[in-house]
Formats: sequence, C-alpha cells, structure tokens
Amino acid sequence: MTRHETRVGAYAVCLDGDARMLLCRIGPGNLASGEWTLPGGGLEFGEEPAVGAIRELREETGYEGRITGLLDVASEAIPAADRMRRRIDLHVIFVLFRVEITGGALRDEIDGSTDTAAWVSEAEMAGLRLVPIVEHARRLLGEDRPESAA
Repeated sequence: MTRHETRVGAYAVCLDGDARMLLCRIGPGNLASGEWTLPGGGLEFGEEPAVGAIRELREETGYEGRITGLLDVASEAIPAADRMRRRIDLHVIFVLFRVEITGGALRDEIDGSTDTAAWVSEAEMAGLRLVPIVEHARRLLGEDRPESAA
C-alpha cells in the first residue's frame, strides 16, 4: 500500500464592495512561491473548519471576519514527486467559506507562508499567477451571479 497524507484546509473567500477578491501571495521558500492564493490554510488538530478559516484570515491579512456561508468543499491529489519537502502523496481537502470582513486592518503576514495580502480586481488577476483553488472560487462565484443564469 502506498503511503499518503491527507490535509484539510479552510479558506476565506472575501469580496469587497468593488467586487475585488482578497488574496495572499505565497512567500519565498514555499513550492508555489510568488503565486496568489485565498487567505487560509491547514487546520490545527481538532479545529473546526469555520474557526480555522477565520484564524487564517486574521493571521494572513489582519482582518476579522464572519462566515456567511459554505461555498464548496473540493480536493486535489498531489503526487509525491510534485512536493517540495515531504516525498509522500498528499490528498488536500479545501473547505471554502464565504466571509464578510467585520474589522481589523489589512496588513501582510509576518514569518508565515504568505508575504503580501491585497484586494485584487478581476482585471488585475489576469496578470497574476493564481493557485487552482482561486480559479475554482472565481468560477463558483460566477455561477452565483444572476447574469450567468442565462
């Protein structure tokens, strides 16, 4: 039997009044360094996904937030050969929550996996390297918009 790991991560999908999405750039020393992702990450042992999403939002962006709904649960299998540190197959489960910002102030994470946080417009996203979960969230949000119902 092949050895593998499973990791569950919780992510905050936040839009502002101008329809910009809150994203974080993955910092140096990480496999996807320079790519942009949603605020979020792995759950701590025993942590509820909604609690983890808000904790990660706070750690990576400085914002406080409130869960307004579950957007999706998705997964990705990452072969051992594609991993930087641990050479074991990884199954990642992503829990995506819609989150409303309720307080705090935008700031960059210090000594974490991301190095920059920013509100990013659709036009600006075209020039960025986005991790697949961001594209997935964008598709889901597009499906929820009335104009896409035609």
